[in-house]
Amino acid sequence: MRLEDKNREYKSLKKAIGNKANHRDLAETCVCFANGQGGAIIIGIEDKQDAPPAVQKIKQEDINALVKSLRQLTDGVSIISSELITHANGGAYFILNIQPSTRVIATTSSGKVFIRISDNCYPVGSDELTNLAAEKTAFQWEIITAQKIKLGDADPQKVKNLISDLRNSEKVSDFIKEKTEDEILAFYQLLSPEGFLTNLGVLWLGRSAQIARLSYPVTVQYIVYNDREEKIRKKEWHFHLHSPKELLLAIEKEAVELTYSAELPDGLFRKNMRQYAREVVRELLVNAMAHKKYTISGDIFIEVYPDRLKITSPGSLPLGVNSRNILHERQRRNPHLIQLMSDLSLMEGEGSGYDLVYEKLARDAKPMPEIESDFTKVSVSVFSKTMNPEVVSILDYIDKHYTLTQKEYITLGIIAAHKKMPATQLASHLQLSQDDRTRTWLGTLLEKEILVSQGEKKGTQYLLNPKLFEQARLNITPSLKTMESYKLEALIKEDLKYNGKSSMSDIKKRMKEVPEADIQKAIYKLVADEDVAASGGKKFRVYELVKKK
Repeated sequence: MRLEDKNREYKSLKKAIGNKANHRDLAETCVCFANGQGGAIIIGIEDKQDAPPAVQKIKQEDINALVKSLRQLTDGVSIISSELITHANGGAYFILNIQPSTRVIATTSSGKVFIRISDNCYPVGSDELTNLAAEKTAFQWEIITAQKIKLGDADPQKVKNLISDLRNSEKVSDFIKEKTEDEILAFYQLLSPEGFLTNLGVLWLGRSAQIARLSYPVTVQYIVYNDREEKIRKKEWHFHLHSPKELLLAIEKEAVELTYSAELPDGLFRKNMRQYAREVVRELLVNAMAHKKYTISGDIFIEVYPDRLKITSPGSLPLGVNSRNILHERQRRNPHLIQLMSDLSLMEGEGSGYDLVYEKLARDAKPMPEIESDFTKVSVSVFSKTMNPEVVSILDYIDKHYTLTQKEYITLGIIAAHKKMPATQLASHLQLSQDDRTRTWLGTLLEKEILVSQGEKKGTQYLLNPKLFEQARLNITPSLKTMESYKLEALIKEDLKYNGKSSMSDIKKRMKEVPEADIQKAIYKLVADEDVAASGGKKFRVYELVKKK
């Protein structure tokens, strides 16, 4: 089964050719891809199908007529049609390849603008057009040769170091390593076909004066605050004095506050845990540099508070990405810079960085990052303290005895930190629009009995399997929060036995650790089972234990 994504769309042949054809709808899809990263429209294969109907036939003149019609219905869109393709089953289909519009905003002939996000097309409102236009400019910034600097005028030591790093990198293929220096630099868009350094080339290989003449030279400001949020330390690094790699390593070396650790109980012993995992710090720093808009002014700020780290970079998140979908969306900005830093093993590949951040935070039972974005800046905050120190030991035990995927670790960490979590809340934490999509994130956690579930359908809740605590032999204090429903009902009956008539709020006050929703659900069930009687109006309702004859 083939699924649609940000670069691929399947359309029925009826939508493209014949009496029921809808060329305007297809034109909107073309505009979507053009304003995104480009894509392919496969016509003749239905969504979620592997092949066209075996008896399906298509004429080449019909394809030509469709392409002509779509070009008339769009503006700023480059459409390339493939030849007619015959599937192994004998059915015919064809592909329309849409190139990304790197210089202009693509529109329909009626002036509508659309953008591709995940596997859907969305209209772009007037308030978002400025952002879309800025994205186009940001894309072009890397490959512009504004200063007309020849490679011979660059810093020879930086050129030597970069070529050496690339040829020694495990992520670079032998095919690239065997190229000449000029060919390698051209491959990574550091050198233009005319032999001039691009803006990206100046950023990596230029001398200090050349880098300083880039549109908006950048300073990284590192500021440490005390408990009263007073500045107690400040350090600055200037982009024009370092290549991006040199800058990253300099920050990691001198930002000692980011290496502090805290002691956590570990059975009879204690263990040290970094307040900020090295991988998290590296990924957030690299993201601030790699995804920054180099076409607007503004410094990168690294602010260290006693309880959190906040990194702010100029420019908004890429169009279509926000704090509610950043775990799933894959949009690029500065793609050549990202490719270069990834091949140098300075960062995760495109789109996988935040997955790593979420995984590392989940493993340490820490809150997920807080992300704020507007047109001028993006701020990401991560917190130094774990939400539940006791859970860290059980997560370590699971890590040593089970092999889990990245998605499973993220899901496990979120549930473990909260002790118990309803399916609806889990979907929200995982930025999923539908509860049933959590299945792929739960993976084998239920099958391996790492997690157990309570309730059904929308009432389903997930919690760590209590048997794990026995297996790990950890001295962990029991919690009422994870109590099974029948035990909670017995506890409420015992409470009413000794305290008599009580309102819902009275019962909740006496069981502060138990989630209010669980108490309410248990009481309603006890009333339905006639174990508890309710009396009084809605506002003054009280509950008492039914005396069995």
